[in-house]
Amino acid sequence: MTDRARLETVGERPALRVERRLAHSPERVWRAITEPSELARWFPAAVTVDLRPGGAIEFTFEGEETPTTGEVLEADAPRVFAFSWNDDVLRWEITPADDGCRLLFTHTFGRGEPAIARVAAGRTAAGWDSCLVALTALLDGEEHEPPQDWVGTIEAYTEEFGLADGEVLETRDGKVIRFRRDLIWKPLDKVWPLLSAEKAAGTILREEPPRLLELSPPRGGVVRWEFTHSALDGTIVEVTQTVPRGQDDVVPEALRSWREKLKDFFAAAYGS
Repeated sequence: MTDRARLETVGERPALRVERRLAHSPERVWRAITEPSELARWFPAAVTVDLRPGGAIEFTFEGEETPTTGEVLEADAPRVFAFSWNDDVLRWEITPADDGCRLLFTHTFGRGEPAIARVAAGRTAAGWDSCLVALTALLDGEEHEPPQDWVGTIEAYTEEFGLADGEVLETRDGKVIRFRRDLIWKPLDKVWPLLSAEKAAGTILREEPPRLLELSPPRGGVVRWEFTHSALDGTIVEVTQTVPRGQDDVVPEALRSWREKLKDFFAAAYGS
């Protein structure tokens, strides 16, 4: 068993799964994942919960006055606790083991197109890593220091899950190379200026700051940068490059080049 999160598919939805072996009884772990006073010491939001199927659950983040609401889906003490959070489902499954118990956590992404929902999995995995380290520290009676290198952890998961890789789409006129990268919560007006070098290197065809840039680069075709941002999903950039029919030989190098360029773009957005 590894402590690393895994990106899987549940039904048709992307889901993160994390396992932990804990040297504590199922009853002790159950209290830690269901009682608000315990949750306050490791969960990313303050929680109030009516601990029964169909009961309300509310999450309030620091600095926010209005809570996010969800619903308890399962509450089978001390085995299964599941609830909705926005459109996602979080499920905690506790299984007795000789030296304590096994905790299996599943976060199923419920909103939007599955391919888009996967994009933020690196960010989410890094967040749950930190939470589960804090949970283990709570159970062990130890202090927990939040990680300092969030960007490095997110980038590592992005690579591990294959989220840094592009795809090649067939079209009537040739091929389209497409990359989607998570920019976490970076405001659009902070990432748009990072395109200055791109604009200088090509002919601008369409520009709608801070969301859309289309240009014709020296290597030919059309490159399109499109940014989206929402309070729930954060910031995502999608980059496409058209490859005219008969120029398939440029595809491998373009995939490699865009992969590295977007890795650098992410690092530039976060000052590293």
